[in-house]
Amino acid sequence: MRRYDWLKEIRRLDPERDFLTIYRIIATHEFPWDITRALELALYRTYAVPSIGRLLARTAELTDRTQKRYDDTALLLDAVLEHGFDGEDGRTAIRRINQMHRSYDISNDDMRYVLCTFVVVPKRWLEAYGWRPLSAPERAAVAAYYRTLGRHMGITELPQTYEDFERCLDSYEEAHFGWDEDARRVSDATLDLMAGWYGPLAPVVRGASMALLDDTLLAAFRYDRPGPAVRKAVRGALKLRARVVRLLPPRRTPHYARQNPEIKGYPNGFRVAELGTFPAARSTGGCPVPHQEDPAAS
Repeated sequence: MRRYDWLKEIRRLDPERDFLTIYRIIATHEFPWDITRALELALYRTYAVPSIGRLLARTAELTDRTQKRYDDTALLLDAVLEHGFDGEDGRTAIRRINQMHRSYDISNDDMRYVLCTFVVVPKRWLEAYGWRPLSAPERAAVAAYYRTLGRHMGITELPQTYEDFERCLDSYEEAHFGWDEDARRVSDATLDLMAGWYGPLAPVVRGASMALLDDTLLAAFRYDRPGPAVRKAVRGALKLRARVVRLLPPRRTPHYARQNPEIKGYPNGFRVAELGTFPAARSTGGCPVPHQEDPAAS
């Protein structure tokens, strides 16, 4: 295989029909490291919406059990990607996601905004730091993938195209980003977790992470802006990495999030049905999209 063979394969596919195949190639062959970092940033970004940040602080999942919350979120999303919307583990993961979300009073607007971050932030990350940007068919496939996930989560008024997702994200952040003390605690806990993965380098990694945050996000959390030299060094290092990766051969075997060293809470393996938390449910929390399946499998 040559470096751009996966992109050639993607261009032979239909982004509306083959979106799952295309997104798997993007996330597990072309950009596994970048997609992981971008989805971390996407979820982190949502804390700057006070209604989201306050809820996460109230559950204490991201302040008292930060590693577990990180692991469970990554593994549940990973199960849908790996097994699809109709595979048993994929359906189970969606069921678990819905059971957790429906135990709290979360607005449709907030749910839709979080979904938008999964579409828009990785595209923008790859434009800035990836070895290549996403092509138009890839952007369309990512939008179709998360539109489908949103439908399975019961989210309404979903954006239809990538451009719709982008407009929704930008307008929501402009209207809702703001300071909240509880959200800042969630932000600090998340940064501490990610920096802590690197042991004695933790202060350096935390500073590097801050250098990747835009001014709007920094302002929402009332963080001091990193100096221009720090920002230039961190962003320059990521761009240098991208140039090196571009010279490497393509990945032949998929790399899923469950294989990442950051997943630390399940050294002996896990069952998808046991991931996450089990708060008192306000509703059944099943997938709202009908499936042809044996009821016993539910």
